Amino acid sequence: MPTVSAHVARTLAAHVDHVFGVMGNGNAWFLDALERTTYATFTAVRHEVGGVVAADAHFRASNRLAAATATYGAGFTNTLTALAEAVQAQVPLVLVVGDEPTSGPRPWGVDQIALASAVGARTYTVGRTDAAATTVIAIEHALAYRVPTVLAIPYDVASADAGPVPEVPAPAAPAPLAPDGAFTAGTIAALARRLAAAERPLLVAGRGAWLAGAGDVLGALADATGAVTATTALGRGVFPNARFDLGVTGGFGAEGAMGLVREADVAVVFGASLNQFTMRFGDLFAPGTHVAQVDVAPAATHPHVGAFVRGDAALVAGALLDELAELGARPSGWRERVELAPLRAHEPGVGTVAADGRLDPRSVAARLAELLPEDRVVVSDGGHFIGWANMYWPVASPDRMMMVGTAFQSIGLGFPSVAGAAAAKPGSTIVLTTGDGGGLMAIADLETAVRTAGGRGVAVVWNDSAYGAEVHVYGRMGLAERPMRIPEADFAGLATALGAEGVVVRELSDLDRLAGWAAEPVAERRFLLLDCRVSDTVTAPYQEEILGVNSATID
Repeated sequence: MPTVSAHVARTLAAHVDHVFGVMGNGNAWFLDALERTTYATFTAVRHEVGGVVAADAHFRASNRLAAATATYGAGFTNTLTALAEAVQAQVPLVLVVGDEPTSGPRPWGVDQIALASAVGARTYTVGRTDAAATTVIAIEHALAYRVPTVLAIPYDVASADAGPVPEVPAPAAPAPLAPDGAFTAGTIAALARRLAAAERPLLVAGRGAWLAGAGDVLGALADATGAVTATTALGRGVFPNARFDLGVTGGFGAEGAMGLVREADVAVVFGASLNQFTMRFGDLFAPGTHVAQVDVAPAATHPHVGAFVRGDAALVAGALLDELAELGARPSGWRERVELAPLRAHEPGVGTVAADGRLDPRSVAARLAELLPEDRVVVSDGGHFIGWANMYWPVASPDRMMMVGTAFQSIGLGFPSVAGAAAAKPGSTIVLTTGDGGGLMAIADLETAVRTAGGRGVAVVWNDSAYGAEVHVYGRMGLAERPMRIPEADFAGLATALGAEGVVVRELSDLDRLAGWAAEPVAERRFLLLDCRVSDTVTAPYQEEILGVNSATID
């Protein structure tokens, strides 16, 4: 007879196609049952945190639910950083874990429900008679509230007979949040009038606009108003016409582009939380700009917002288009009067930094932009280096640029992200950007990245022998630097030992190997790791913004 674990595995596998994790005695029966299904594929990672990271990256790259699994106790506690990141980033996934027996904790037990709750994740515990139904409830909760959900299997019922797997209702998918009520209708009408009268309209889109499938209707709205467009870091590529797009707002944006943003008289922001980095710590918009926000949040998320519409980005944008049509509005013509391409340009760097003889990361990033395959999906770890990919490497759409770790301000989640992205985008080149600090923290899953991406994978390691953010912030304050320094690690050698091709990059010409690699048939090439020995003397612009704010606060 099917076990409780089989009820969970078969029900879950009907709604997800990938499960990532590490096997232990708490989830052994679940994984055995999962392996015997024909619906979902299990991919092993080498550290439990990587299972949740991979499931997170899979959702960001596909907009499809994925699952992770770990054993109880130490296996579960190892997942907590990634679980907190998924909560902060509003990523739905299901984490299947073993748990203490129904009789109570053992000497090595921990209160897993409390630990999950502490980082914002809800736990559902299955029993002998309700395992399938509880699994559906956990899936439904994850989708409805866009959060990770923990599904716990007590150790003493994991292998218990539970009878035939019952037919249970499919999880209900949440409907798009429609703008509702007379007040909201009035706000939309007033906003349409402002856009119709605007001389310099700006539309900004974030990840929420992408999740709403709002790209085409936002493009139509931009055309109807003659608006210049821009995106958040997680919304890059939402607007279909790149010609009139300024790129990323905030600290990753080019100075010329951000200067033009401050000239806007009306700015409408779709599906973006307007965090401190996007808003340049309050300086993104000029004081006279009328800022409107469209989001599914209950209320405006920044004090500079002058009008707020709660609703799905695509539905609200469509309503604005209808209002503009009734008004007979014509495009402002602003975007045709401005040459935008020069404003998007970033500093190309100086090649080699004279002071230490190491590479300027800006020059490395600019050269990589010329060499990386166009079909790339970029996954980013956290660290000082995060700006380089966002500033220099264009991507086609938001599901091709993901930053796992930044929501929770974490590093060390890069290598396992590759597995999730590779499973979600099987025809694309997966490009990881990571630092040496985060890379060493996640080194167990370098093997996972090499194994899962194979000849479709590239890792760019910004190796400056330091925790860069700490050097740039606390080093400037005069704090002791020895704790901030890392002995230079040979990532190329580590990658080679695990079956990849490792290249030490000390000159820009060393990057030419990427061009040769890209020209080879995928089946004939290995995972490529570029160990870029970069200078720690170049501070990313977004970091300079943070330093400026910190300095003003201290003063």
